[in-house]
Amino acid sequence: MAAATASASLCLRANGNRARFRIEPSATHSKRHRMLVVRSDLDSNVSDMSVNAAKGLFPPEPERYRGPKLKVAIIGAGLAGMSTAVELLDQGHEIYMNQRSFIGGKVGSFVDKQGNHIEMGLHVFFGCYNNLFRLMKKVGADKNLLVKDHTHTFVNKGGEIGELDFRFPVGAPIHGIQAFLTTNQLEPFDKARNAVALALSPVVRALVDPDGAMRNIRDLDNISFSEWFMSKGGTRKSIQKMWDPVAYALGFIDCDNISARCMLTIFALFATKTEASLLRMLKGSPDVYLSGPIRKYIMDKGGRFHLRWGCREVLYDRSADGGIYVTGLAMSKATQKKTIKADAYVAACDVPGIKRLLPQDWRESQFFDNIYKLVGVPVVTVQLRYNGWVTELRDLERARQSRQAVGLDNLLYTPDADFSCFADLALTSPEDYYLQGEGSLLQCVLTPGDPYMPLPNDEIIKRVSEQ
Repeated sequence: MAAATASASLCLRANGNRARFRIEPSATHSKRHRMLVVRSDLDSNVSDMSVNAAKGLFPPEPERYRGPKLKVAIIGAGLAGMSTAVELLDQGHEIYMNQRSFIGGKVGSFVDKQGNHIEMGLHVFFGCYNNLFRLMKKVGADKNLLVKDHTHTFVNKGGEIGELDFRFPVGAPIHGIQAFLTTNQLEPFDKARNAVALALSPVVRALVDPDGAMRNIRDLDNISFSEWFMSKGGTRKSIQKMWDPVAYALGFIDCDNISARCMLTIFALFATKTEASLLRMLKGSPDVYLSGPIRKYIMDKGGRFHLRWGCREVLYDRSADGGIYVTGLAMSKATQKKTIKADAYVAACDVPGIKRLLPQDWRESQFFDNIYKLVGVPVVTVQLRYNGWVTELRDLERARQSRQAVGLDNLLYTPDADFSCFADLALTSPEDYYLQGEGSLLQCVLTPGDPYMPLPNDEIIKRVSEQ
């Protein structure tokens, strides 16, 4: 049972306070005030994940290619497609990228007619994202992340705060042990049972034998995390109060559906590397501070983007032995049509996209038919602009009158709302989201998003605001 991937997102933005929403004049969006923030250059507070890691998780730079130069056509300009383009360009190949509307995919963003940056989803960067950090360094985006306090914060009903606090003078695994033993998110009994379950997990073996631990973890791919956790003595309340919000944030599905392999892989990284659980967030919108630098690097290297061109058909033929080989891509843009020919083709799509793209005849091959067994999870992302600071809403006058940005500058989990995680972007990513004279900009991730997909925008905003 593998973790499903997000397949759809709906981004909404509203202005207001509590259940009342007012639309601000667009002129207010030009009143930007630069806040003093601490930046990270990825040269500190980063663990080298490749040291004593399971083989294959953190590969080195690919060896130098010595064959002929190839023309490569890539469908999709999300993070997967663009990172592929960067590596191929570094190897001397010619790249053509095709994307429907804007680059970035699930980690993209765009500017609406009022000048607001709208994100496709809420994105945080764990300290174990070494492969991504290597890419960001290469394209000059390594100074675009802001380090958050090394604690995972849970906001419970009534505004009560629980923490999994990794701040400790001694690093892994001691800092993680003390975080779980001292957390106030769980009752003592649940903490004790949680400790027993983790002590009986492959995570302990990862401290001395990472390859052996990863083999054990991969063997758990066919059972859910809930099934594994409770079989080791964990409690249902621990799942509801702590692990479900974490699972939703990681894979958009709960512990009854996410694979034990997914969760335990992350736990093993957290247990063995001090900074693996340290969170960072972009200092502004993804299009400016993540996708933008990657796009510039690709274009500076000679790569070309063809936006608003959709792939209507993969053209192919069969060899004498029955093998399939691609002969071209049939593309269209409004009334225009063209066929792209290349030496190699890459499809970097989401789950629904690749299902639509592949020719049905290819399902004769088990390799391609397995793709149709993947299930996408709809995700709704809502952005709410308030005229005060959300953490001060118990005192509405103080919330409205505060001239300084105040609140929780971190990713926030919650077990008590339809959105499993959220953040105040005006605090976490102030370059594009802090506006002088305005307050919090909450970005809330509704997972699963199925119940919200058919609802009108106003109803979605109303329900999220009430929660």
